[in-house]
Amino acid sequence: MPQLFPRWANVAARAVLLALICLVVAVPLGLMAWVRSPNVTALGAPVSQPVPFDHVVHAHDLQINCEYCHATVMRTAQASVPSTQTCVPCHSDAWRNSAAFAPVRASLERGTPVQWNRVNALPDFVYFNHAIHVAKGVGCETCHGRIDQMHQVRQAQPLTMGWCVSCHRDPSPHLRPVDQVTTMGWRPRVSQAVLGKQLMALNHVKAPTDCTTCHR
Repeated sequence: MPQLFPRWANVAARAVLLALICLVVAVPLGLMAWVRSPNVTALGAPVSQPVPFDHVVHAHDLQINCEYCHATVMRTAQASVPSTQTCVPCHSDAWRNSAAFAPVRASLERGTPVQWNRVNALPDFVYFNHAIHVAKGVGCETCHGRIDQMHQVRQAQPLTMGWCVSCHRDPSPHLRPVDQVTTMGWRPRVSQAVLGKQLMALNHVKAPTDCTTCHR
């Protein structure tokens, strides 16, 4: 009986099978790498705002505490942004009448808040509570970076599930005294390895890693 397929057909079949196997493996791996890349996480990308609010001036030069503007961060899940009425009294007439302040003046006239652009945005299916983290001694800069050095705020951490879970598995390197959570550039006077373990016991830190902690 004559051969139905040429000899090269075997090589072609093996090549096709190998390509399919590589495709099945490579596509999921590629997608997993892509969703963790800065293109998706927006890591390091500055976010423009309707008002050129400079954190270097406010948080570093003027030493305004984070909690003054983000007043609910210690007691609620959300770290609120200040109302327009909170911002205006701090500034002189020269600033209030400047072009940069136009969105603020419009906010006052209309009685509507300034539409700030979110920098750190978690998916809707992720629950995060600011209050519990700061109450246990997780500093603002752990997640947000050195805000006092950012003229234009950018996302400082990837905020991926893996990044969050790694902290929950061992929170001790990220803990500090609760009265220092808003201090930018804080450094421990003793070994962080020692202090972290002490603070975990003192503040009863038990960071769960089960799915329902963040996905409710």
